[in-house]
Amino acid sequence: MRRWIFKWSLAGLLMVVASSLYAQLPDSLSRGREYRTDPSYEGWSRLIPTHVKGQYAGGLGVASVGLGWDYGRHAQWETDLMAGWLPAEYSDHTRFIFALKQHYIPWQLRLHSRWSVDPLTCGCYFSVITGDNFWIEEPSIYGGSYYRFPSRLRAYIYVGQRLTYHIKRPESTLRSITFFYELSACDLALVSKGTNKSLEWTDVFTFSCGVKFHLFKP
Repeated sequence: MRRWIFKWSLAGLLMVVASSLYAQLPDSLSRGREYRTDPSYEGWSRLIPTHVKGQYAGGLGVASVGLGWDYGRHAQWETDLMAGWLPAEYSDHTRFIFALKQHYIPWQLRLHSRWSVDPLTCGCYFSVITGDNFWIEEPSIYGGSYYRFPSRLRAYIYVGQRLTYHIKRPESTLRSITFFYELSACDLALVSKGTNKSLEWTDVFTFSCGVKFHLFKP
């Protein structure tokens, strides 16, 4: 099952090649970006989150929720604050994971008056797990050089895709609903792959999926 998800996800990313060609068309033919243009907000109103998210897996526990901000001329940048839950059946105790995620969405393509697709999303994030058994600096009992990475902090990179349904009701607080998936890999997994050629790529990358609710600001 894991191999099937991995291959299906990579096949989906082939859309990037076709979409990159589409993105070179004149603006009159490539109008998807109009959905991503947010009005300008001044002062403290810029601190109000523009969306909320829910996510399954991705190194943030079994499930995570968070809020974030869209910004940039075409809202091509996103920053999220996430909190995840890892039940005791997957660890020695119930753990909580907190993450800061940064996204870049270079372009968006319109499929229909209410549907659009982001052929490529990419970014990075940092996660911190709770618990006394994890550390930033290696405990002295390990000699100071046994573990090369902090066990409490992980750094990830990811690529993915999104499908968005746009709600065209001016009175609605909800602007759009986006479904997404991501393939991510952490620093430790990438280094392990570099030093252990027998390690499968399916053991390096982690699949995650979720939903984003884009809200109007007041």
